[in-house]
Amino acid sequence: MKILLTFLTASALLAPVANAEISLISPADAKALIENPDASKRPIVLDTRGGYKDYFRGHLPTAHHINFDTLRGTHEAVPVQYLPDDITKALLVRAGANKDRTHVIYATGDVLPNDEILSATMVAHVLEKEGIKDIRILDGGLPAWKKAGYAATQEYFGNPAGLLPEKGAPEIAANIEDVLAEKDKAEVILVDARPLNEFIGEDDVWLRKGHIPGAVSFHWARLMEKDNTHKFKPFAEVKAELEKAGITPDKKIICYCGTSREGSLVRFYLKHVAGYPNVRLYEGAWKEYVWLKNKSLPTETTPRMAK
Repeated sequence: MKILLTFLTASALLAPVANAEISLISPADAKALIENPDASKRPIVLDTRGGYKDYFRGHLPTAHHINFDTLRGTHEAVPVQYLPDDITKALLVRAGANKDRTHVIYATGDVLPNDEILSATMVAHVLEKEGIKDIRILDGGLPAWKKAGYAATQEYFGNPAGLLPEKGAPEIAANIEDVLAEKDKAEVILVDARPLNEFIGEDDVWLRKGHIPGAVSFHWARLMEKDNTHKFKPFAEVKAELEKAGITPDKKIICYCGTSREGSLVRFYLKHVAGYPNVRLYEGAWKEYVWLKNKSLPTETTPRMAK
């Protein structure tokens, strides 16, 4: 497998994808891409849902199923950590990720507690970190596709082996050393994307309660439409809320959550919808933070007051 990956990356041409961008895409525009008469210009469509039976029940035409959670596993006792890079590359190559193609990523949307959009943003983060530059999240997900009158299919679709870029973008991720070194700087803000009850420690989930000292709470669902948790609110609608929380484009922003899915959505929104220039994701997340250094890293349960 390593030989195959070396060949795939080393033989890749370095020319950028035409009109490459990381952004949202409407169902109509996604449909037009999928139905392009030139097969070489059609997108790689990735259904990221964890429930494989949902894929069987119906999915976008040409959608290849990649369960988001296959990209994570337990490491040094900490569950759901991102896998080593060579394994991640192998999984993405198997899914057809290609440096020269557009990638349309989606899951299902619904009212809370449905959170499958987090699967889409997590996979988008992994692709971006591996150097893929053309990624579109289907705004509204499968429900918006159906609402637009477009048919789902039950036909399987397998992509040919992918072709990854030679150079990735590891800088979009932060590790615990980055967090500890940066969190107290005036120009840095930590954004906790979990629900408020977890932020203040009123939950039955986590080994230790609360949040990283100094972090601000901004639940990911505040960025999404109430009747479809896969559809993003326009930036103009949430700009004032973000500013009230101190989340402004002049800051260096590190997003985190419980396992990195919620944080991946907030990072995607701030970076690729709002256009903030410096946003990273702490991939280890709260699950790692509470375990490290013999559980000695400080926590707090008092929310920072909005400015």
